[in-house]
Amino acid sequence: MPTTKKKSPARKTNAAFLEPVQPDEALAKVVGSKPLPRTDLTKKLWEYIKKNKLQDPKKKTQIIADDVLKPVFNGKKSVSMFEMTKLVSGHLK
Repeated sequence: MPTTKKKSPARKTNAAFLEPVQPDEALAKVVGSKPLPRTDLTKKLWEYIKKNKLQDPKKKTQIIADDVLKPVFNGKKSVSMFEMTKLVSGHLK
């Protein structure tokens, strides 16, 4: 008698991440002014950081603020990637 293996249910995507969020004026300069899901917002933010070489080469978890990111980082010159997530949340309407 062959044993049948039960399939585990497919992992569900958290609907909150797919809900469009509206960036404020400061964040819109980086990711655009249209509402977009948090997942896309994060992708665009990282594209901007990599394109402008804003990741600290010695400490990869640190993000260096340029003139565009400084208002998003509440005026800080550098933040950790974990702090960045918290600061970006404050710029969503």
